[in-house]
Amino acid sequence: MAWKNQQEFIEALDKAGELLRIHTYVDPKLEIAEITDRISKSGNGGKALLFENTGYDFPVLMNAYGSERRMCMALGVQHLDDVAKEIESLFHLLSSPKESILDKLKLLPKLGQFASWMPKVKKGRGDCQQVVMENPDMTKLPVITCWPKDGGPFVTLPVIHTKDPNTNSRNVGMYRMQVFGPQLTGMHWHKHKVSAKHFAEYKKLNKRMPVAVALGGDPVYAYSATAPLPENVDEYMLAGFLRKKKVELVKCISQPEVEVPADADFIIEGYVDPADELIWEGPFGDHTGYYSLPDWYPKFHITAITHKKNAVYPATIVGIPPQEDAWLGKATERIFLAPIKMTMVPEIVDMEMPVEGVFHNLVITRIKKDYAGQGQKVMNAMWGAGQMMFNKILVLDAPENAPGAPYPLSDYEKLAQEVFRNLNPATDIYFSTGPMDVLDHSCSKLGFGGKMCVDGTHKMEEEREDSYESRVMSYELEPALVTERFEEISSINTSLLQKQIPCLVVSVKKNRVGHIKELHDQLCDMPALAGVKMILYVEHTVDANDLPTALWRFCNNLDPKRDQHLYKKTNTATGTYTACMGLDGTMKTKEYDNFQRDWPNIIAADDATIRAVDEKWQLLNIGAFIPSPSLKFKHQLYGEEAVANRG
Repeated sequence: MAWKNQQEFIEALDKAGELLRIHTYVDPKLEIAEITDRISKSGNGGKALLFENTGYDFPVLMNAYGSERRMCMALGVQHLDDVAKEIESLFHLLSSPKESILDKLKLLPKLGQFASWMPKVKKGRGDCQQVVMENPDMTKLPVITCWPKDGGPFVTLPVIHTKDPNTNSRNVGMYRMQVFGPQLTGMHWHKHKVSAKHFAEYKKLNKRMPVAVALGGDPVYAYSATAPLPENVDEYMLAGFLRKKKVELVKCISQPEVEVPADADFIIEGYVDPADELIWEGPFGDHTGYYSLPDWYPKFHITAITHKKNAVYPATIVGIPPQEDAWLGKATERIFLAPIKMTMVPEIVDMEMPVEGVFHNLVITRIKKDYAGQGQKVMNAMWGAGQMMFNKILVLDAPENAPGAPYPLSDYEKLAQEVFRNLNPATDIYFSTGPMDVLDHSCSKLGFGGKMCVDGTHKMEEEREDSYESRVMSYELEPALVTERFEEISSINTSLLQKQIPCLVVSVKKNRVGHIKELHDQLCDMPALAGVKMILYVEHTVDANDLPTALWRFCNNLDPKRDQHLYKKTNTATGTYTACMGLDGTMKTKEYDNFQRDWPNIIAADDATIRAVDEKWQLLNIGAFIPSPSLKFKHQLYGEEAVANRG
């Protein structure tokens, strides 16, 4: 369904019991983010929040997409899989043989629907232009500052419009914008993004690049801006398909080359000049749960700001998962499963992106396996599929009775049991290098690093190595047996062994060059660990028994190709061998790892903000007190930030 505007969506959230209105004054600098962080982690995504007293003329909407129910409401569906099923049926209809006139006539209604989804530019002004700021000034908007070490306030849900100067094709993307002054922000588009390619074309022409930013309107716009579409597909066609109604656009006032949604709450118009020097932007607490490092990005000069009369400023925070962005990612996972299946990897049955993997870091894929080497075929296809090129760890699963597997991919315990049962650590883990998300701090080089595929599919005869000895272990291990022998190990998680998953998580304080490899070899030599197939190493400040946190830290800090240590021991009497893969998910330093880049800190609220929110919680009238999630991570900070939080 199509929402008339953002206000209609807010009213629907309110009626559905999915919205909390906050009348008490809350500061957009740090306090709004801290309250939202508490609510979003309170279970099932908490509620959407409307901050009605911000010290500005406009309320702030937070966490609007922060649960499966609200994500479905935003997209106008009952279940996220409904969209995928509709896309799949369209693919089948369009690709099926058309042998008779009746077959061809069946297509006409669908072709009419395609036309009805295409965006339309209407004459005159839209609701988004009801009020035109006499002097455009970003400081008049309640732009939030999320985290204490952020470089400043950031626009976090901007729907950014650019055009290719040669083809006039539109791109709609979402790139954060740091506010530097009333008429100046940064434009944080990465080199892989389409808007960055548009900018490169304007550079060649030595022309200013017109840009427009929309905030609010139908909530489907923000989702469409994040969707991994091919470059030649208009994001507003996807929006029209999702809302079952074309998007109406109007021309900007000061940048008429660019069109924007008529029902948006705010429009920020301006340009990026190729002749400008770049601006030092960041740091910013990002979706990885770490601060992204500052870097040079283009300047965005603001020429006009317009808005609706009753505009609401939409924003989001990203940080340590789970957060609102996890549900945007889940929608993408479900919606784009069908196109990937139909066009590139037909053997895919299902896909899952666990929240601990923060989108690209960890992807689980179930396939229907029919021949030897099919896992590697899927691996290469996945890493060549659009934004899946940024994937770091790919896990493949193919129960022998797929696609009718007896458990869903979200049943991680059964999944792990199946994957490890089929796994030879020496031959079934593949390493590669390729493009990575520039926010991945574990890479030795910006935007380029290691990838890993764990092929947990059942193996054909051609794929088996007869000399490999898969030991049956007792699945009982007393943690003290390890921690008392190795003083650098602060904790060890043996719970997976008890679930018949031959994998350990070990927290270790690294203190020398080559420490993890040396420790891994020593652990694997212990008779009590015979049969363990994989050991994951995390920082000593991480509790190995807090599995979600340990996996989140591990996935962020690992460059698989660089940080893998295979232990392989041959039995000379039998000619067989055993193997165990060690993966180093600890922090990397110049001293011990020859790591030459800066290592970012994890994100946590400062003591002053936590205290301020604690003190006003009762006045907020949003339910029982929720302590700050940041308290859990205070002891995991280091350097200047740790000192600041202690003080």
